[in-house]
Amino acid sequence: MSEWGRVGDDGTVYVRTADGGERAVGSWQAGSGAEGLAHFTRRYEALATEIMLLEQRLRSGAGDPGQVATSAKRLVDTLPEAPAVGDIPSLQRRAEALVAATVEAVEKQKAERAEAREQAAAQKAALAEEAEKLAGSSEWKTAGERLRTLGDDWKALPKLERKVEDELWQRIAAARKRFAERRTTHFGALEEQRTVSKARKEKLIKEAEALQSSTDWKATAERYKQLMSDWKAAGRAPREVEDELWARFKGAQDVFFTARSAQFSAQDEEFRGNQKVKEEILAEAEALDFAASPEKATARLRELQEKWEAAGKVPRDAMRSLEDRMGAVEKKVRESSEKRWQASSASPFEIRLREKLAELEQKLEKAKAAGRPTDELEQQLATQREWLAQAGSSSAPTSSGGGAGKPDQPRKKSTSGWVRADA
Repeated sequence: MSEWGRVGDDGTVYVRTADGGERAVGSWQAGSGAEGLAHFTRRYEALATEIMLLEQRLRSGAGDPGQVATSAKRLVDTLPEAPAVGDIPSLQRRAEALVAATVEAVEKQKAERAEAREQAAAQKAALAEEAEKLAGSSEWKTAGERLRTLGDDWKALPKLERKVEDELWQRIAAARKRFAERRTTHFGALEEQRTVSKARKEKLIKEAEALQSSTDWKATAERYKQLMSDWKAAGRAPREVEDELWARFKGAQDVFFTARSAQFSAQDEEFRGNQKVKEEILAEAEALDFAASPEKATARLRELQEKWEAAGKVPRDAMRSLEDRMGAVEKKVRESSEKRWQASSASPFEIRLREKLAELEQKLEKAKAAGRPTDELEQQLATQREWLAQAGSSSAPTSSGGGAGKPDQPRKKSTSGWVRADA
């Protein structure tokens, strides 16, 4: 016999009820009464453990409150007749309290699930909108990859009502299809364009290879420059042949320009002697004193200019610096001459003619250096000199080399410009 039960002489096992009475819960014939009580007490402990676990699941929020409620209701219904020995009324109260507690938890769960469905619906609608925007994108690689991974994002979200779920997914499927069709059309057109580009580049290669042995250095170099522009405008050929085509095109150019460089290098070496002669001429020209003895210095400069022209071509890397230095000497002569004329009794009209003449000479030098046509400028210079000669016939001062009123002597043309013959 125990606090909550006993075993009768006939083996019937009783449990104490809440009203102080007894209720038969089973029969024990396998051993002593104590062993029988222990057996039915363990059944009670199993029920208590079940209730305790349900209480923990509800408190922690780890379990489904609906399932907890179902289990608790089952216990409430079965505990009054449970074949166990123990404080059954206490378990009954705990089971009933558990059922009451699950009501609030179930409502809370419903609200949370409803909110989660709303969020999932908004997220899936956003995915559908994103897919529809991507359907019009021309970023083929990034947009295509995103449309693929977008499906994984969809699967990770809770499912919606079937109708809503199907409508949203159909929007994504339609966007994917539209993008795929556009991409197929684009790359088909691109492939066709690249076939045309290949044909164009093969034509350019044929011409480039035909020119690679040319010795018409200037004209051929200009043509290669135009061919390069045409190559860039031709577009890309198919990927598998683009590099090969470029190698052939560039190879033809390399043959020509390597030969041209070798030819120019040989010419430059040949012209080194001319360079040395012109450097010696320049050294003397730069040392002339036009202020102290203008007539004598100018006459010597004319002689040096004739030697300069006769010296011939110089290496390309020295041409610019030599021409600039000779141009500086000739400018010095012009400025010295203008100062003397301005200090003389020349009329304002004659001075203006000389200023205009100097201006035209400078323009002519620049035009020649840039390779532009010079016929018009040379014609203007001839006219200007004629006017100046007429003006000088009545106003030019007498010089040691000629009589009063002698018209201007013609200018001597140099490499970089003109020097007055009577400056």
